[in-house]
Amino acid sequence: MTMKLHWGPNSPFVRKVMITAHETGLADRLNLVRSPVAMNKANFDVMRDNPLSKIPALVTEEGFRLFDSDVICEYLDGLHSGPKLIPPEGQLRWQVLQWNALGSGMLDALVLWRNERMRGEGGWSAETLNAYRHKTLATLKWVEGEMEILERTPFSLGHISLGCMFGYMDLRFSDLEWRNTAPASEQWFSKFRQRPSAQLTEAAVADALLPAAP
Repeated sequence: MTMKLHWGPNSPFVRKVMITAHETGLADRLNLVRSPVAMNKANFDVMRDNPLSKIPALVTEEGFRLFDSDVICEYLDGLHSGPKLIPPEGQLRWQVLQWNALGSGMLDALVLWRNERMRGEGGWSAETLNAYRHKTLATLKWVEGEMEILERTPFSLGHISLGCMFGYMDLRFSDLEWRNTAPASEQWFSKFRQRPSAQLTEAAVADALLPAAP
């Protein structure tokens, strides 16, 4: 039996789910359905499984529909018997959830920032663009301060979320040059990128691995 996942190669939220699936050994149980979505256009095929017309969206083997990357990641984490990506209790659980919230929240901001940029000169708000830049730089500074504890903490959903954040910055915000202000984060991200789950979910690689539509 397989689960259906509405998927796209460039979505950092889909990447979070796919890294989780690889880390938990469940990637082979996912039937990936390429599902383009946009803020200004409804995808009615996706809306049958997620009325918000957003990806990722998962249909479980029992036919239950789940959406939002964090919900899907938690569901997958509950299916496997290995070390959990979300600690079940204690202070470490709250630390991991905080890292995950920070990474996911930054990804939300980056997607909105990119959409604002795409309006073109005259269509975007300089004040809004400046606000996104300040939020991004503040987040980078915060994460940089977390690197020592992040390094010694077992791999978790928090690591995945922050790794996807840095990956999306590289994909869509090369002009940000975040490595110049976050050397410890750069070293950590270099190691993160060596994980098989990260390599298999790089946008170009993931797109090439997806079977052609019939």
